[in-house]
Amino acid sequence: MPELPEVETVARQLEPELEGHRIEELEVLDERWSRPVPAAELGAAVSGATIEGLGRRGKYLMLALDGGRTLVMHLRMTGNLVLVEGDDVLDPSEGRLLYQGERTTSAKHLRARFLLDDGRELWFTDPRRFGEAFLIDDADLPLRFERLGVEPLSSEFTAEALGAMAAGRTAPLKSFLLDQSGVSGVGNIYADEALYRARLHPLSPAGSMNLEHLEALRDAVVAALEAGIDAGGSSIDDYRDGRGEKGTMQEKFLVHTREGEPCPSCGGEIVRIVVGGRSTYFCPSCQVRLRRRPRRRAK
Repeated sequence: MPELPEVETVARQLEPELEGHRIEELEVLDERWSRPVPAAELGAAVSGATIEGLGRRGKYLMLALDGGRTLVMHLRMTGNLVLVEGDDVLDPSEGRLLYQGERTTSAKHLRARFLLDDGRELWFTDPRRFGEAFLIDDADLPLRFERLGVEPLSSEFTAEALGAMAAGRTAPLKSFLLDQSGVSGVGNIYADEALYRARLHPLSPAGSMNLEHLEALRDAVVAALEAGIDAGGSSIDDYRDGRGEKGTMQEKFLVHTREGEPCPSCGGEIVRIVVGGRSTYFCPSCQVRLRRRPRRRAK
């Protein structure tokens, strides 16, 4: 599933390409992409709009349009947003795979296409069809995203803020990091990478961290996410960036998907367990398992 680094990569790549361009037509080819709003209704509402920017909130892509509106898109498990141009622009009804060098864009799984004023197209492809989009007035965005937690690449993400989120929590650290109401945008991949960098066991209770642990985890989350962005994201399965190219973060994982391989630090064996239904990779030797901190008795 695309996480913060993958979504951020797409936003950074495509914003300078899209800003100021007019959407001549939005053709929604899959009713599931826009539901409960009918595909034709969403297409008509967006067609003719001018793009003012492309950003990110958590794992959501935010396509800012004129008139104080934003088209919010979520890639979910297998979605991609790819700019298609030149000889690549073919009739998607042909259902062919389009190749150009290392790029791969599948018309077979096309869910929506934006026809731009310069002849280029923006394609939303999604083999498993879990991706979604909705149009919302900018004034309603804060309420819509009020349950999303702090942005980990913002100045608001401090050790103190992390401690406030974790206070009294008995959930494992891995589950704690995946809770989007706390830290927004971290998913399975980067939670594993962050916990390894912080030398914290994924089963440690979230509320067991002291200030030293909180500072280490805060720094590790940022470092893991920035490494993912620098590598253009992780292409384990379907993810492609805004140009249709694979990311390279999967080649730089420290522990994720490295079961049975030697730990980069101690040489011990990386193991895999399941935490909250998610495959979790860590080094039992390097990552300390914290114990629940005892409650203070009232005087």
